[in-house]
Amino acid sequence: MRLSVILPTHNPDRERLRLTLAALWAQTLAATEWEAILVDNASDPAVDLAAYGDVAPANLRRISEPVPGLTFARIAGLNAGTGELVVFVDDDNVLAPDYLAECCECMAANPTVGAAGGKSLPGFTSPPPGWTTEFHDLLALRDLGEQTKIENATLRTVDLGRYPTYAPIGAGLVVRRSAIEPWLARLASDRANGSALADRRGRSLSSGGDNDLIFTLFLAGSAVAYFPRLKLRHLIPDARVTPKYLERLNRGIQRSWVQVLARHQANPWKPIPRWTVPLRKARAFLRTQAWKSPAHRIRWQGLCGRFEGLADLQTRRVNEHR
Repeated sequence: MRLSVILPTHNPDRERLRLTLAALWAQTLAATEWEAILVDNASDPAVDLAAYGDVAPANLRRISEPVPGLTFARIAGLNAGTGELVVFVDDDNVLAPDYLAECCECMAANPTVGAAGGKSLPGFTSPPPGWTTEFHDLLALRDLGEQTKIENATLRTVDLGRYPTYAPIGAGLVVRRSAIEPWLARLASDRANGSALADRRGRSLSSGGDNDLIFTLFLAGSAVAYFPRLKLRHLIPDARVTPKYLERLNRGIQRSWVQVLARHQANPWKPIPRWTVPLRKARAFLRTQAWKSPAHRIRWQGLCGRFEGLADLQTRRVNEHR
């Protein structure tokens, strides 16, 4: 089962990218069974693979995607790749040596699974404050234990528009190319009509692309899975565990999450007029006691992002009816 690794990067940290590439070089899966595609997504300066020649796998090639955005970079990688299985790797993910081999085995043994992930373990530059543990999921960290978990789409879950319990995250995500055709078709339609989903782009911390991919695939009938045999280390510098960064991250994630839910008819909240947003934020500031601690303020910022997302929906509705 041939496999494509797609590695988007934008102005990467050189040392973290070296570790990511070295982990690909160390994979136990025979190099003839997989390919690696580094998608240089509008980096300035452009990524020079020669600078990583001592650690990059021999089957790695670089392509360019000038339009900024994680989803655009992934599409470029998909168009360039040939694998039946696709593994999305971020430029700060250090895969376990058997990661790609385990992806092939797990997906071959579970033909109904369209997308899967595993353990994304922390690789902090230095130990973060204990209070940050609550927000590890915002940092794409995940450990659901040692049992395999598979969730199949059923009529009930599709009717409810419920996001799958074991939905994988983007780091180390493995998908079947055939299963993501509905997602690619929808993205092509979005691009044509100018309604692209908010996703990671430059310094923006919106991140709806991963969730949209999984939701589209799941509602199309594919199962999703958590395979604990898949392990990677997510490299997280000190700057990403500061209160300010986590505030921005939670706000961006919650705003784009509203958009994803609405896109799949699963949004439980009513759209709101934009003029009400400042008052709602002020009330939430008091309700969450945002002044008490960094954790309180990060929670409040998540609510702020939700209000902004709901206002975005209302604005879109108004524009559509003009």
